[in-house]
Amino acid sequence: MSRPEEIAPPELFYGDTEAQKYTANSRIKSIQAQMTARALELLALPEDESAFVLDIGCGSGLSGEMLEEEGHVWVGVDIAPSMLEVALEREVEGDLFLHDIGQGFGFRPGTFDGAISISVIQWLLNADSASHSPPQRLARFFTTLHSCLRNPSRAVFQFYPSSDDQVQMIVSAAQRAGFGGGLVVDYPNSRKARKMYLCLMVGQQEVPKGLDGEEMSVEETAKRREEIKNERRRRKESGGRKGKRGKKDITAKEWILKKKDLYRTRGKEGVPLDSKYTARKRRVQF
Repeated sequence: MSRPEEIAPPELFYGDTEAQKYTANSRIKSIQAQMTARALELLALPEDESAFVLDIGCGSGLSGEMLEEEGHVWVGVDIAPSMLEVALEREVEGDLFLHDIGQGFGFRPGTFDGAISISVIQWLLNADSASHSPPQRLARFFTTLHSCLRNPSRAVFQFYPSSDDQVQMIVSAAQRAGFGGGLVVDYPNSRKARKMYLCLMVGQQEVPKGLDGEEMSVEETAKRREEIKNERRRRKESGGRKGKRGKKDITAKEWILKKKDLYRTRGKEGVPLDSKYTARKRRVQF
């Protein structure tokens, strides 16, 4: 099953129909509520105090409602007009902005006490137009976010990376922008319950632990990533000894399409579009 960010840009994928379906789906609302509750726990806002929180990719305001229940004031930004229209129909309390987060934020320095984001930042890794460069969009996003958060504070992102390279790109961009912190992985040994959170910090703070006791700092993340690469290299070398018979037959077109998908996932620019002429041999001209 294709991931939403691989189908279309968010402002197109979440049109009127999809925005209504997303908000009305009881399963999605339940999952969203669980992830928002966990993000708020990692955000570690002062108890019995009202905080000013930025909801990045607020959608129809499902996360914002939980912020309201906790007594916080929030501002939401989203790139999908249909999602924001649903939020207005639901009469959420937060202020809403139609905005592309890849262009960065224009809020005053130290405006917010914290920021949360549920299932959003992986969208920044897609080049949806010729002018989109994922590394540049991530840099603008994290740099301006760091500026508009007070010191000390936190920003918590729940996200769905499709590869280790995407995790590395996101973490590196956050580090260069001045953030501390690292990855928090809940239920790492479960395929269904496993959730990944990027807990970023302004100021010196301790990285929280994931559920089941797994904690991954930025250094540990790099070490784990290197171990995975080494393991893949060993598997590839051991698999190569079996000979060609052990390999799965793959056509030239399938190989090219797979390579182009990999380049797009990594945010490489200038990848040619797929067409019926992809991988066709050209006629010899005299």
